[in-house]
Amino acid sequence: MAMYQFPQQTNFYKGKVRDVYSIGQNILVMVASNRISAFDVILPKPIPFKGQVLNQIAAYMLQATQDICKNWLLSVPAPNVSIGKKCEPFKIEMVIRGNLTGHAWRTYQSGKRTLCGVALPEGMQENDFFPSPIITPSTKAAEGHDEDITKEAIIAGGLASEKDWAQLETCALALFERGKQLAAQRGLILVDTKYEFGKIGDEIYLMDEIHTPDSSRYFYAEGFEERQQKGEKQKQLSKEFVREWLIAHHFMGKAGEVVPEMTDEWIQTISNRYIELYEKLIGEKFVPQSLSDEITFEKTMEALKILGVYH
Repeated sequence: MAMYQFPQQTNFYKGKVRDVYSIGQNILVMVASNRISAFDVILPKPIPFKGQVLNQIAAYMLQATQDICKNWLLSVPAPNVSIGKKCEPFKIEMVIRGNLTGHAWRTYQSGKRTLCGVALPEGMQENDFFPSPIITPSTKAAEGHDEDITKEAIIAGGLASEKDWAQLETCALALFERGKQLAAQRGLILVDTKYEFGKIGDEIYLMDEIHTPDSSRYFYAEGFEERQQKGEKQKQLSKEFVREWLIAHHFMGKAGEVVPEMTDEWIQTISNRYIELYEKLIGEKFVPQSLSDEITFEKTMEALKILGVYH
């Protein structure tokens, strides 16, 4: 993927999955690449159409939740490009969990009954629903792993004021409820997800992507209860299958470990799974679009002119 140079570009940031361009003081251009990461490591080979899948799901979900909370998105000029407002980010991720899964389950299994200061009920099995969704925030690390943090530590550390925290909590819970409703219409359960927020002046905005396979975990609703009763693994749509494959090949991102060989067949399998999630979640056929770097740049420039960024 080419690295672009936009007029009035003030900054460029290459994330694990996306390239982010700052234009002037107020606009961001976010390009979703086909890179894939797991355990905070970028895997060596790209996944065809992954960027398009993520970008288009995020745009769909931001559109479907804009009545709950203002968001950063202004335009989607190309399949893998989003343009939006630049916010001053809160350095926390609002992780919301509807079920006892993943990190929450590993914490529970170790015998602990609190996570990020939130009490966890006794007698739960893996993947059980919590009585009501819980917020387990994490710090947003510039490098390395994000770390769990409590609401009290967030306020005490000045990562968010008490007033802002109250609004973040309200928005996150409402967004999760909407996400669950949208998933239920498609025969899915939104298990857990994360939201990122920022401010423009005094106003809070939802940023980044939401309800995508990279930021969320989904279970199939059909057969969920039966699988729970039998103690079977849940059928899920998420990036978790990639992590499971890596673990099975003795890789968890630790020092000295080597990323296993990714065959063309395995890369195609991952691509197919991302496309499956798009079609299941959005309810529409995925239309792969491979635009050249030149056309992507042209379309982005055109959108920036329409938005009045360039006169």
